[in-house]
Amino acid sequence: MKKPIILTVDDDAQVLAAITRDLRQEFRKDYRILSVNSGPEALTTLTELRARAEPLALVLADQRMPEVEGVEVLTRARELFPEAKRVLLTAYADTTAAIKAINSAQLDYYLLKPWDPPEQLLYPTLHDLLASWQASYQPAFAGLRLIGFQWSPLSHELKDFLSGYMVGYQWLDFEQSAEAKVLLKANGFEAEDLPVVICPDGKAVAKPNKLDLARHLGLLVDAKQELYDVVVIGAGPAGLAAAVYGASEGLKTLIIERQTPGGQAGSSSRIENYLGFPTGVSGAELAHRAWTQATRLGAEFMAPQEVKSLCVQDGYKVLTMSDDTEVKARAVVLTTGVSYRILNAPGLDRLSGAGVYYGAARTEARSCSAQPVYIIGGGNSAGQAAMYLSTYASRVFIVIRGESLAASMSAYLIEQISQTPNIEILPRTQVREACGEQALDAVVIEQEGHQPEKRPARALFVFIGAKPSTEWICQLAMCDPKGYLLTGRDLVADPRYKTAWKKDREPYLLETCVPGLFAAGDGRSGAMARVASAVGEGSMAIKFVHQYLDE
Repeated sequence: MKKPIILTVDDDAQVLAAITRDLRQEFRKDYRILSVNSGPEALTTLTELRARAEPLALVLADQRMPEVEGVEVLTRARELFPEAKRVLLTAYADTTAAIKAINSAQLDYYLLKPWDPPEQLLYPTLHDLLASWQASYQPAFAGLRLIGFQWSPLSHELKDFLSGYMVGYQWLDFEQSAEAKVLLKANGFEAEDLPVVICPDGKAVAKPNKLDLARHLGLLVDAKQELYDVVVIGAGPAGLAAAVYGASEGLKTLIIERQTPGGQAGSSSRIENYLGFPTGVSGAELAHRAWTQATRLGAEFMAPQEVKSLCVQDGYKVLTMSDDTEVKARAVVLTTGVSYRILNAPGLDRLSGAGVYYGAARTEARSCSAQPVYIIGGGNSAGQAAMYLSTYASRVFIVIRGESLAASMSAYLIEQISQTPNIEILPRTQVREACGEQALDAVVIEQEGHQPEKRPARALFVFIGAKPSTEWICQLAMCDPKGYLLTGRDLVADPRYKTAWKKDREPYLLETCVPGLFAAGDGRSGAMARVASAVGEGSMAIKFVHQYLDE
């Protein structure tokens, strides 16, 4: 952590050198001493320090300076650093002005020149002032800062992105935080520029592109090799497992993820039925561990990047990215998973990201403190979200069309929900409308046999089933009527098989109708929607990649 700063300002070079020397002699162990030789330069320095969120402990400014007097410098210091101590350095003839400035600039002290000996006339006063400052000083957050509006969809998107990569950040709500307003002004931005990201190195960006932000944070976004043995598309459990096994077995492996690692499992607050974690593990932690393991073994990770098309040229798979760059591979494993279905009801699309969320949206849980929230869906993801949100929300309502959760949720979750007093299940119920101007404030629900009812709600989380993320590949690889990729024996049983498959052998268990193009995880037809099965399929896919490459 950087040392707090003592800033001294004087246009007289001889006086500035003397005060800087004395300050360094006494305080350099615990403070950084900065000196500037003019009022305008001091104002610029103060603004830069504020923009970088540097800790300023004390400002000592000479009164008689051309262009900008010392009192003006100290007044600006009070605006940018309200807690910093302010001392005016003045000659005996200017004591009247100094005394008046105690009220106008809220000076903490004024010192007369000369201050010799400093042991009697300088150090005791400054030690007292700095001790007072230290008593109330709280070190500023040293990492990345995100300033925005609580109910801004773009702010929510950035929070989810940073959390997904486990990038530590401080969230500052512009409407609630005085510090947010000061930081925004110091970096030259206005409210219409939000959200703004301030990086640890001081760089500030308004409405950042996630790709640019990823580059600045050091995430790999460009391929390093001309040709890979295997490219894995999607960093859910299946994709991460494929990357771990591919890299560990010596294959040149690249994994591409368009959002954040973990897929749907990564948004789960707690997975309690995954082998080897008796007390459970969050989806984000599991994904982060797997990502770390894969990269340690040599896999390259490209994110956030999206593959928009794939074609085959002379047996090689050519992937075209969303920025029109290309990646070539000998084999490809598709682990694109599934995405939540969109709920069609008035107001939901308009308030998406501003109180209406698809998935767990763990980053928004604290904003629901002591407020009612609604969850639509009866699967395990909905149950895990309900348990997590119950620690923040006043009430959590689970809205389901069926009679009970027994048919769609694991028994351990049903038992936990039944033992949580602030979770209530609303059977045979549907959400008919989401209400609110800038953010969600109510939902209209209708229970079978009853009239629609409008209820207050801080947030609505939607878990109503999933659809495969295969639209971009369905013209190349065969899919079932629901869009899931056909592989292995399911592919052989399809009437289109003989036309599509031209190899002498049958396709491998996880191979699509394109030789060397494999599918694993929830996006594959017949797959089981469980983390363990996805990890197993991703691992198995690498075995078949080896067999294909050996041909």
